[in-house]
Amino acid sequence: MTETGHAGFEGAAPVVTIGAGNPEALKYGRLWALPEYRKVAPGEQLAQVFLAQAHPKPGAEVLDFGCGTGRGALMLALLGGLKVTMLDFVNNCLDDDVRAMLTTQAHALRFLKADLEQKIPVAAPYGFCTDVLEHIPPDKVNAVLNNILLAAQHVFFSISTVEDACGALIGEPLHLSIHPFAWWMEQFRTRDCVVHWSQEVDGACLFYVSAWTAGPAIVEAGILNVTDEQIRANVAHNIAQGWTQVAPHPTNDVEVMILGGGPSMPAFESEITRKRAEGVKLITLNGAYNWALEHGLTPSAQIIVDARAFNARFTKPIIDGCKYLISSQCDPSVFEGLPIDRTFIWHTSTDLIKDLLNAQYERWWYVPGGSTVLLRAIPLLRMLGFTRFHLYGCDSCLAADDAHHAYSQPENDAAVVVPLSVQGDRIFYCHPWMIAQAQEMMDLIRVLGEEIELAVHGDGLLAHIFTTSAALQQAKEA
Repeated sequence: MTETGHAGFEGAAPVVTIGAGNPEALKYGRLWALPEYRKVAPGEQLAQVFLAQAHPKPGAEVLDFGCGTGRGALMLALLGGLKVTMLDFVNNCLDDDVRAMLTTQAHALRFLKADLEQKIPVAAPYGFCTDVLEHIPPDKVNAVLNNILLAAQHVFFSISTVEDACGALIGEPLHLSIHPFAWWMEQFRTRDCVVHWSQEVDGACLFYVSAWTAGPAIVEAGILNVTDEQIRANVAHNIAQGWTQVAPHPTNDVEVMILGGGPSMPAFESEITRKRAEGVKLITLNGAYNWALEHGLTPSAQIIVDARAFNARFTKPIIDGCKYLISSQCDPSVFEGLPIDRTFIWHTSTDLIKDLLNAQYERWWYVPGGSTVLLRAIPLLRMLGFTRFHLYGCDSCLAADDAHHAYSQPENDAAVVVPLSVQGDRIFYCHPWMIAQAQEMMDLIRVLGEEIELAVHGDGLLAHIFTTSAALQQAKEA
């Protein structure tokens, strides 16, 4: 999230340069110096087609991928009243009159020098990509298509399906990836795109698509990361070991800090350290336990729910003064070596394991919640009587440098990245589980909202949702 949306249109420098270094840029630098190459701008004719399909509201943000002359972007600004960021990997592509408008019409137009083969440094609800993909070297098409679909929620494409006519100007072919309509359609299908509209025309194919997924859809599609059989086997073993169950406690007024391990957590280290010195309870989740120990902080309790074996490293080393609240579905290795007097077992997934619990216990308690440890930790701690929570490192999104945790956690390195637009004013990049967590957190608050106080620290997805929701509620009550 190097930059999002059009924050910075007003008063911003008209041209922002971001290094490209693509050898193809040299070719197009030569071409844009030739007046003959500027005669036709496909985006200029296709702007109205995009507006007819997308119906963006005036003032909506759009990225013009491979903008060329800029005349297409100008039409989007004039006809649709849109704010357009033009992207290209050479600086001399813009027509002179369009370049002048970067100053006179800075509220509507800006230019970024950016290579579409690299992660695109901006994001927007809409994308406009005409006369681009056919120019991409075959081995780079996947990367460029992925980057475009990641940067804009809904993208209009016009892709030529025939040989170029302008390569003769420099003696080199320009259309390097020529494919029929069906081939391009398959590229979108393999990326699980929603194809809003498509059309095959003479010499080109047109698409209006989205690769973005809504939060509820991700929750609906979510699956457990281990099989039901493995969870039942874990539970059957663990509940037979004599661990004390977590049981309900009277409500108290004690403040609790929960460390979630998200990338924003190190920014609050001094604040967390100060509060811990003042006696605030410190609850760690998963790898945040080891982060706390490495920073001289002793957790009051460590909570784990994930059923996979790699979580065993999150209870090592065992330390004095810390309680271990471990779900019965955890791999047995997580429990190994834990102190019997400071380790407590608790249960989730009751439909799946209810028969096992009934057979083992005369009485047991179910901890409700969602699909992540944070979503179980809050109800678990509420059962233990706590109602006042500070959340640190509970971001539910990636950092600007794409970090997913405040520490190394290689199990998440290969996770797919999904962009998420929140009420149209912020775009966050997330792993699917992060979106599910944010969605389910809202459901949790609807249930426990009157029972708990939550302060979400940082500027991540969860904090933004809470801040925005609070502002909307205040405006509604005013």
